[in-house]
Order: sequence, then C-alpha cells, then structure tokens
Amino acid sequence: MGKLTLYIACLRPMQWTKNLVLIAALIFSRNLFRFQLTLRSIEALAIFCLLSGSIYIFNDLVDFEQDRAHPVKRNRPIASGRVSKRGAFLLGVFAAAVGLVLASFLNRGFFVVSLVYVGISIFYSLGLKHMVVLDVLIISVGFVLRAMAGVEALKDLDPGVIMSPWLLVCTLFLALFLGFNKRRHEIHLLAGDAGSHRKSLEEYSKEFLDAMIAVVTAATVIAYAIYTIWPATVDKFHTEHLIYTVPFVVFGLFRYMYLVIMKNRGGSPSDVLVSDLPLVVDIILWVFVAGLILYTS
Repeated sequence: MGKLTLYIACLRPMQWTKNLVLIAALIFSRNLFRFQLTLRSIEALAIFCLLSGSIYIFNDLVDFEQDRAHPVKRNRPIASGRVSKRGAFLLGVFAAAVGLVLASFLNRGFFVVSLVYVGISIFYSLGLKHMVVLDVLIISVGFVLRAMAGVEALKDLDPGVIMSPWLLVCTLFLALFLGFNKRRHEIHLLAGDAGSHRKSLEEYSKEFLDAMIAVVTAATVIAYAIYTIWPATVDKFHTEHLIYTVPFVVFGLFRYMYLVIMKNRGGSPSDVLVSDLPLVVDIILWVFVAGLILYTS
C-alpha cells in the first residue's frame, strides 16, 4: 500500500457514508433537482468528510495504545505504525483547518454547526467516550449536527428550507440505535477484555444494551411513522402516502438487529449498511418509494 493511500486511509473514507445525513435536507425539501442547491449540499458533504476525517485521526492518536491491542483496530495505519504519529497529526490539523475555512466561506450558520461538531467530537475523544450511555449519546448528537448542517447549508439559497424537528428526532433515535448495536458487538468481540479497550464498556452488558436497543428501535419506528402522517408533513408534501415507506424502515431496523445479534456483525455500521444485500435492497427501495412520493405529489 502506497504512502499516499495510507494517509488517505487515516481519514477513514469508508466512514464518510455517515455524512450522507447532510443530504436529507436537500431531499426532503424537494430541491434535489435544483442544480445550485444540489451543488451546495455536495460542497457541505465534502467539507464534513474533511472534518470527520480529522476527528478520526485525532481519536486514533488518543487511543493509540488501546488500538494496538485491539483485534481489528490494530490494523489501522496509525496503530500499526505504518503512518507516524507526527505525520497523522499534521494531516489531521490540515484537514480540520481546511474544512473549517471552507465552512466559513459557505455561510455563517453552516460554519457555526461545523465548529460545534468539531468541538464536541474533540471532547468526546478526550474523555466523554468513557462515560456510559453519554458516549453513545454524544455520537448520536454528532449525527443530529450533520442533519442541522445540511439545513444550514441551504438556508441562504432557499429560505423555505427550515429545520424540521422530526428530522432531528428521527436522526437522533436512528443514531442511538446504531450506537447501542455497535456497543453490543464490541462487548461480544472483546468478551472479558472489553474494559481495557474502552472504559465505558465495563459498564455495559448484553442484557442492558438489548434493553436500550429495544427502546430506541420502538422510538425510531414510532417517530418516523408519526412524522409521515403529521399534519405539517401532509400540508408540506400534499400527501399522506409517506406512511407507505414505514415497512421499509421497520425491515431495515429489524434486519440490522438480526445481523448484530444473530450474525455478530455491527462493529462498523457503515460496512454493514453497504455489504448486506437485503439491507442494501431495502434502503434502495425506501429511497425510490419515498422519492417517488415526495416528487410526484
């Protein structure tokens, strides 16, 4: 693997799929086919890829010793020693600086959200990730901030793009669902040695995580279902047909739980979401049906 490829790998490009949450504002404001707004969303997405990449590097530097003892993470470029700490640090600072400068050029609201995202992520890496439950909540807030950034990126081009409370609620619950499932996978993978890799894992158990997963799964389905038939949603899109997309959401959540609990997958939600064929088909069908309803109503 070439040196350039190793440095790119430090930014974890496979994890950038998490930033697709930014596109939700573009799609649900029905602006997907407006070139200027689509271009702006792509710019915002690229900026968050830089920012999240810099945070991944910072986190890997903080967790260097723990990652070297981890059965999977020890193969990462920094933990394996293939990329020096100094080189990784300089790349992280460069990516963060470029990302924040570009964010400031986009618009003020987007820059503020980007700055908050970076700040919270740094505090997470420095200590909040060791606090049980709060660790997953902080990660979930990161997804909410991504959704907010997607809205802020478009507001100066189209004042009609507003922050939907349902977008934030559904994003939060879905992120909590993924986060608790990831913790469950880590508990299984690391067994009795989990605490040495992440302090908060000592406070988790499969039984406790299963209870949390059950709560957020129900909350996600209910929140999304209510959103589809909420009067403001019906008035905005002039249709009640979004309710027909609920089965895709239910299947997607249950399929993911099956993969985590029965197949011991889920260490990387991004990998699972793009590697499991039934899940990929379900997501594609949800996008197609939701898009058809939104843009033909």
